Amino acid sequence: MAGKAEQQPASSTLKAALDACRRHIGFVILFSACLNLLYLAPSIYMLQVYDRVLASGGVLTLVYLTLVLVASLAVLAFLDGTRIRLLLAMSRRLDRVLAPSVLRAALQREGRAAAGHASILREFDALRSALSGPPALAVVDAPWAPIYIAVCFLIHPWIGMLALLGGATLVAIALVNQRVMQDALKANEETAGAMYGLQSADSIQGDAARALGMQERLVERQLRMRVSLNESTNLAGSANSFYTATTKFTRLVLQSAALGLGAFLALRQDISAGGIIAASILCSRAYAPLELIVGAWRQFEQGRQAYGVITRVLRTQETQRDYTNLPEPRGILSVESVTVRAPTGDRFLLMNATFRGEPGDIIGVIGPSGAGKTTLLRAIAGAALPDGGAVRLDGAKMTDWDSDRLGRHVGYLPQEVALFGGTIGQNISRFDSLVGDGVDHAIVRAAQQAGAHDMILSLPRGYDTEIGPNGRGLSAGQAQRVALARALYGDPVLLALDEPNAHLDNDGETALINALREASARGVCSIIVAHRTGFLSQVNKLMIVAEGRIDAFGPRDAVLARINPGAGPRPVAVPNEGSRQ
Repeated sequence: MAGKAEQQPASSTLKAALDACRRHIGFVILFSACLNLLYLAPSIYMLQVYDRVLASGGVLTLVYLTLVLVASLAVLAFLDGTRIRLLLAMSRRLDRVLAPSVLRAALQREGRAAAGHASILREFDALRSALSGPPALAVVDAPWAPIYIAVCFLIHPWIGMLALLGGATLVAIALVNQRVMQDALKANEETAGAMYGLQSADSIQGDAARALGMQERLVERQLRMRVSLNESTNLAGSANSFYTATTKFTRLVLQSAALGLGAFLALRQDISAGGIIAASILCSRAYAPLELIVGAWRQFEQGRQAYGVITRVLRTQETQRDYTNLPEPRGILSVESVTVRAPTGDRFLLMNATFRGEPGDIIGVIGPSGAGKTTLLRAIAGAALPDGGAVRLDGAKMTDWDSDRLGRHVGYLPQEVALFGGTIGQNISRFDSLVGDGVDHAIVRAAQQAGAHDMILSLPRGYDTEIGPNGRGLSAGQAQRVALARALYGDPVLLALDEPNAHLDNDGETALINALREASARGVCSIIVAHRTGFLSQVNKLMIVAEGRIDAFGPRDAVLARINPGAGPRPVAVPNEGSRQ
């Protein structure tokens, strides 16, 4: 992409990946050199046929020349196919080396922010296509155009001058094409990213749209986006087709001009008859890579822009440090002046939140809608990084842990249960790559703790039942039980549960209460945002969040007495709970 980002050095991760492909690139350049030298064979064959065979009538000479030509063309074809296979092998190696970092960045907020509207994976695939497709072949063949032009000068200076001026004309067309296409393709990529993102988001909510009678309006909205996409696509395609056609016209005119000029020079006895055909072939070969560059410019420009995007995205991964393995935590939670801004940056969702949780605590969080309860829980679980302050587990900041290693000690149940496509067992085990009786036992144990074991066994394939994204195929209550089992998997020392009983029936809530009691007995620190006030009877500490601040925190009865003097130790209803923050 044009602009400031391109002036920065390439990501060292991307550079290292390209360095790993240096052998492939070297062989592609070597084979291209041999291939382009062999492209001279037809011209030499023509010169020999016209100047030697026709003059001497030597049939045997013609046979030998033809055999040499066929052998040369066979080697040429072999080298051409081999370099394409090398480019494909390089593309596969890039995928092996870079895909893990690219996919990891796509899951992280910093990576998505660096990509902007672009789809990280689609940009990566566009880069690989550019490095293994026509743009790559054009780049390695283009340096041979001057050599063909030099050979034209050897035939005759006038033919060389014609080839030189023709090549300069094609280069000028390519440069104009680049300037015209750059902004059009950038706008096209941004519009495409926005449209595909909108379509994906609408599809996820397709069932709700059908129930609410919104399908046609969503289709109309997507069609309006497609109109913008089609306009930008047509603009870029029309510009490229115009310059591609102009390049082809210019090449054919120049090739014919070379033939005519060769005939004129032959009539003047300045070159031989064979030089006429050789001049035409050589000019054609000189112009071929230049024409290919213009024809593949759309893909070339997409690859160039993708290179800029992937460079910025991978740079976010290079700031990741190598973490020191910390001792297994015991569950001492410390929240110190945690502040979180809204994504737009124009307001605070949470301000200076400070409290401490001990092993065995069950902390209830209540407050009006929009108070910041969910934001607080996201920061505690590590789902969102605070803009100020710190969340500590056993004295170590969450950011001092490797996220995957820390995740084994944290059980998080978000407001949206966020189940993934796969089996129920995979979701509970958090897609643990390990297999065996130990993992299976841990899966079943977590499900039993969540009171989900019997429910799961009643499904068609039990723990091997396939579900769709967001738990599609399960009811809301079933999905919440599976998500609770996922949070309990591996015996975490910290539980952060956002409205865990929102969709549970009485049996499910009883199982949840029992699971929290067992977790507390094991020394687990639990923080629960509860929208059913009866559930607060199970907590030993209570927190009230209002307007992005912790308004009160302490022993349950003391906090309840503060908000409702004279009510005694029994919990009372708190209005406006249960909404999303």
